[in-house]
Amino acid sequence: MTAQPTFPTLLERYFTQRLVQQRQASAHTIASYRDTFRLLLQFAQKRLHRSPSALAIDDINAPLVVEFLDELEKTRDVTARTRNLRLTAIRSFFRYVAFEAPAHAAQIQRLLAIPAKRYPRALVPFLSRLEVDALLAAPDQRTWSGRRDHALILLAVQTGLRLSELTGLHQRDLQFGIGAHVRVIGKGRKERCTPLSKNTRAVLAAWVKEPHKLPDQPLFPNASGGRLSAHGVQYLLAKHVASATTACPSLTRKRVSPHVLRHTTAMDLLQQGAEPCVIALWLGHESIETTQIYLDADLELKQRVLDRVTPLNGTPGRYRPDDKLLAFLKNL
Repeated sequence: MTAQPTFPTLLERYFTQRLVQQRQASAHTIASYRDTFRLLLQFAQKRLHRSPSALAIDDINAPLVVEFLDELEKTRDVTARTRNLRLTAIRSFFRYVAFEAPAHAAQIQRLLAIPAKRYPRALVPFLSRLEVDALLAAPDQRTWSGRRDHALILLAVQTGLRLSELTGLHQRDLQFGIGAHVRVIGKGRKERCTPLSKNTRAVLAAWVKEPHKLPDQPLFPNASGGRLSAHGVQYLLAKHVASATTACPSLTRKRVSPHVLRHTTAMDLLQQGAEPCVIALWLGHESIETTQIYLDADLELKQRVLDRVTPLNGTPGRYRPDDKLLAFLKNL
């Protein structure tokens, strides 16, 4: 009878074969799952007093995983969303283990039954047109970095590209002829093309004429010609938001991130009358249900619906104070 693979062997196969070869997961997904298991193995080592290489499948059971997730919230102050992302990575691995080591099916079922933590879902943040205009005017276009930042922000707001899609763009991904568009390979390895407006096309056409620092540099490089990091984009965005608050004070009350620019694109499309299915295609959503969050946040859309509804016949009442003696007894 063939021996069951060990936990370390299964974990290595999961990353090298399942994620990389079979699913061709993105570098971001692999890094996120890697960090989850590094934290989990360190937690298990502390609790079980056993090195990660000596752990068995039975050691990583449902009670241990629940304790691990609770520990993340207490010591690392992670949000419920981050906790759920860690749980998603663990579930993915044990679904793989269920096929490779079926003898542990009962344990795996209990682990997969761990529920995700519910949390209040706030309305998606987005910028108004005045706030977008102030942000676009903030970069100093007399400098190389200012022209880069202006082009990057404009493209982000008009197309709704994800941060990784923006930083991964090259000049070859732009089409300036008839049907001008930008081409990306997005989440889930899905290719999509997003049309460019006349103004965005003109700004990008001027930007690509800037001298290159490296032969095959990204469309929006850092000062050395390499790829901008997520931290670098957040830094330049925060810098320009701080400058834009002078012209648009409402920006001081908002935390503007690259994903907020993506939300802004969706809300602008929705307010211009685009159907949710079109917005889902535009943003590269896997399901149209994801676009529901923008309908929830669009107060103008709700107001237009209210204006078309026949108002209910409510009549204002008049306040009459209680009798003094009854009020005294009520307050006892």
